[in-house]
Amino acid sequence: MKITIHKIILIFFVSFLVVSCHTRQNYQRANDVVDEKLFRTDALPKDSLSMANLSWKEIFTDAVLQNHIAKALENNLDIRIALQNIASAEAYLKQSKAAYQPTISVGPDYSFNTSSLNTQFGQIVGERRYINQFDITANLGWELDLWGKLKGQEKAQYAAYLSSVAAHQNVKSNLVASIATAYYQLLAFDEQKKIFSNTIEIRKKNLETTKALKEAGIVSEVAVQQSEALVYNAEASLVTLDVQIQMLENTISLLMGEPSHEIERTSLSTQNFALNTDVGYPSALLANRPDVKQAEFNLINAFELTNAAKAQFYPSLRITGSTGVQSVDIDKLFSANSVFANVLVGLAQPILNKRQIRTNYEVSLANQERAYLNFRKTILNAGNEVSDALKMYNAQDQFIAFKKKELSAYDKSVEFSQELVNYGMANYLEVLNANVNKLNAEINIANAQYTKLQAGVELYRALGGGWR
Repeated sequence: MKITIHKIILIFFVSFLVVSCHTRQNYQRANDVVDEKLFRTDALPKDSLSMANLSWKEIFTDAVLQNHIAKALENNLDIRIALQNIASAEAYLKQSKAAYQPTISVGPDYSFNTSSLNTQFGQIVGERRYINQFDITANLGWELDLWGKLKGQEKAQYAAYLSSVAAHQNVKSNLVASIATAYYQLLAFDEQKKIFSNTIEIRKKNLETTKALKEAGIVSEVAVQQSEALVYNAEASLVTLDVQIQMLENTISLLMGEPSHEIERTSLSTQNFALNTDVGYPSALLANRPDVKQAEFNLINAFELTNAAKAQFYPSLRITGSTGVQSVDIDKLFSANSVFANVLVGLAQPILNKRQIRTNYEVSLANQERAYLNFRKTILNAGNEVSDALKMYNAQDQFIAFKKKELSAYDKSVEFSQELVNYGMANYLEVLNANVNKLNAEINIANAQYTKLQAGVELYRALGGGWR
């Protein structure tokens, strides 16, 4: 009989083990989650490495910019908030690991009881009795993780922890890109300020020339007024630039976690930003780009929570027990006769619980599908950003070359038109138009130089660089 009971118990627990293995599933990434043609480029990747594998110090070689980035990474408030999020996720992870352990509580209790004389018991006894009871009790509770519910919760918390780490990396990557972009924009504004300052000096000289031509009867007062208006236009643009420069300095100061102040910088002409535009294979985004990693960890978290929700359909096995000493006389509390103990092993199968378990499971499935779609969307968005930045970066050299030829043509146009006006062979409006076109060409070149730098920064960020 004893052998038969042992066999039944053994078969019972083996069956539990086999079923529990089938109730839990392991996460596997879909094979087609990243399209090999995710990047829109004619250049085929030469190897799996991309510029994203390089540290930001190897990309941004300007020593002043490096100092600003290092200061921002140390002081930026978003970085510090992300670190606190990691600390919170780590605490939850430790709690999920501790869920396998039994709960134990120990404490003394005292109770006082006296019964009413007007009750049946009181009338039988015939007198009021006072009962004091003292006890020290230790309670134990332990749930066996037969179906992987606790395992699913632990893995879900681990994925949430990794997601917080990836979120921190994403903040760093975006911060590095923001500092670099704002810095290069500042250099572009400085270059534009030089152009406008030079233009103002030239236009003031042209104004004097125009006044002399008017005295000579070659041009009219209209030409003088138009020349004067161009001077005021350039001076107004210079005021606007000063405002934009200070606002941008305030933004960079904020990114560095400091009060607004003047930002040290070099010049646009000294920047050496020749990137190796090897983008690597699109699958590298899964390892390099923090927001892609974060999206996948969120998917894993939802997947494991679905496992945990599914395990709720199966019976839970709990072991509870208590032991200690108990006595109505405090002097005999620690005697051998005061010791008590009880153990309870219970198997509870949920039958009706107002549909809570099924609702939790259905919600977890919906959350899992939403996390998967967000994962796919994040990858597509990453590919789109890489494609845009790559095209913009590669196109700027040709654009700048054309703009420099355009500027050279406008230089000659200004010179020739001025000579024609001096000899009374042309309308002064031609000189004014040539001056305006020349200024626009100079500004366009400065903007294109900035756009190239900006596109390079964006390409580096889009590939997942900046957090290393």
